[in-house]
Formats: sequence, C-alpha cells, structure tokens
Amino acid sequence: MATATDGEKALELVERFKPDLIVLDIMLPKIDGFEICRRVREQKSQAGIIIVSVKKSASDKVYGLELGADDYLTKPFSLVEFLARVKAILRRRGTSTPIKRYSFGNIVVDFENYEATKKGKKIEMSPREFKILRLFIENRGRVISRNEILNKVWGYEVFPTTRTVDNYIVKLRKAIEDDATNPKWIISVRSVGYKFTG
Repeated sequence: MATATDGEKALELVERFKPDLIVLDIMLPKIDGFEICRRVREQKSQAGIIIVSVKKSASDKVYGLELGADDYLTKPFSLVEFLARVKAILRRRGTSTPIKRYSFGNIVVDFENYEATKKGKKIEMSPREFKILRLFIENRGRVISRNEILNKVWGYEVFPTTRTVDNYIVKLRKAIEDDATNPKWIISVRSVGYKFTG
C-alpha cells in the first residue's frame, strides 16, 4: 500500500505501482481528486477508483462517476461500509478474465484502449458507455435489469437513478446501431431492462 499527501505525488505513485485500487480524496493539494481520476482513466488504467469526500451534492457525485470512478463515498462513513465497497470492486474486477476485444456486425471494440470502430471508422464513446457495452457483451442473450446495470457499472446504489441508465442506452444506441429508433443489438425488454444480441 502507498499513500500520498498531494495530487502530484499520487499520480507518481499510480504510475510507479500500477495499483489495483485507488482511494481518492477530492480536496488534495496541487492536483485535486477529480483531475487525478480523469488522468488515470485517460491512461487507460483499469484500477478500481473510490472517491471519498465531504462533498455530498448530486453534481459532485455525478461528476466523479462520469470521470470514471467506480464508487463515491461521502464522509463520515463506517469502516465496515468502506471495506464492503472495496471488496465489491475487487470482486467485480477479479472474478473472471475481462474481455479485451470483441466484434459484432460491423463493429470492433477494443476495451483495453477504450476504442471502437464501425465499418472501420472510429466511434466516440465515453468510458461509462464502454463499461455498459462490456457488461452487455459478458451477458449477451440475457436480460439485464436497470438496477443491475447501476450496481455493476456505477457501483453506487443510491445515486444515480435508473433513468440515467436509459439515457446512457440512448447514447450507446446512437453510437453502435444503424437505426437507433429500431435497434438490432440492444433490445428493450419492457418493464425489466435490456438484452444484448451481438
């Protein structure tokens, strides 16, 4: 285990040790936790990231999760809750060998480098959309509920809402479907969730 008292040192340690899990406080000197999270994800790191902060606003939580954090825990919190969240993240990341590359139709997805192409042309997708697509691919043919998507992709059960999942599905369909209004790959299952057919 390694610790840092400022953001610059934290980034140095991440680069040196390639950790499996990073616990970030937002209000670090020199470089804040949000910026560290952004840079770590830009480097294609697959490390689990938990943000811990006194900041409790919905906008801060959403921002941290959008940057690629796996969880957001507000202070004060119990050690038992913290350890449970750590175990959940490590379990999700270690239970099976993650899919590194996958093709379906005219789409090729490279999960290691967060890159995707459709008919040879690059598709723009956010890290969160890549996570959702990976979950679909790992569970292809099975109906996945909105709550399961929240729990496995966001790793945060209180916020955001299932409506957020629907909004991300809309974005993902626009990226991969030929006709987002008549999807072929991501099928809605009424009152339940979604199913991937690729």
